[in-house]
Amino acid sequence: MKTKFYIKNKRGFYTTLIIIGTTLIILLIMLVKNNIGVGFNNLAIKTGPGIQYKTVKTVNRGTRLQILSEKNNWYRVVYKNQKIGWIPTWLVNNNKITNATKLSETTIVLDPGHGGNDSGALSTHGQKEKTYTLQLAQKVANKLRNQGAHVIMTRDSDKSVSLYKRPDFSTDNHANLFVSFHFDSSSTDNTASGFTNYYYHAGKSKQLASDINSYMGNVPLNNRGVQIGNYLVIRDVSIPSVLLEMGYINNDHDFNKIKNPTYQNLVANDVLKGINRYVNKTY
Repeated sequence: MKTKFYIKNKRGFYTTLIIIGTTLIILLIMLVKNNIGVGFNNLAIKTGPGIQYKTVKTVNRGTRLQILSEKNNWYRVVYKNQKIGWIPTWLVNNNKITNATKLSETTIVLDPGHGGNDSGALSTHGQKEKTYTLQLAQKVANKLRNQGAHVIMTRDSDKSVSLYKRPDFSTDNHANLFVSFHFDSSSTDNTASGFTNYYYHAGKSKQLASDINSYMGNVPLNNRGVQIGNYLVIRDVSIPSVLLEMGYINNDHDFNKIKNPTYQNLVANDVLKGINRYVNKTY
């Protein structure tokens, strides 16, 4: 009886050891998997999951962080072994930046107008607005991403996106800004020219439109200024939002600029600078 009891307990002891060992291995794998190294300088650790929260610590390249959880595209992390804060998920493994900035903590929705079955306005020779809104938005997206910003596109190809669903991109992705790209059209060809920065909500949206417009003195078209525009995509959004009409597509002079990659790059740089100015003033 004693021998059987001894063997039974010995087996139970080894089983317990195996369970404990397996658990420790799993925990170790999870710790290693969720342990990350910061690859750039000036990463702000926030008190909550968003750029609007207070910065409690700034860490530099080589700092080790432990990921605990995720919320609203931000990681809850442990730093200095015991302190807890939040960092943007999109900056983990980012190899494009050497220094984090407020812009790199920002989530921005870019909305290339029209697409798919909706061609938008037409040039005097039938070229479609949807083609050039996408080209311009993609250039802005690339420049923002190179600065570390988190960019969401309402469309990244020639596809249809419901007008009513476009504002939802900002809510679904916990975005900070919404920018829609369009090209204007007049009822009669070659009778109107220039670009306009529209906002609907006074306050932050108007400020964003003004900050972007302030850098557009180099755009070789008539600056029609910052104006209120009752457009659904910027009206039905709860975050700062603007709609940029960057020329009249059915004006031959304007269209020669609109289709030119040099013009698109110029505008994209101005939009980048304006957004950066707004973000640095606001947060």
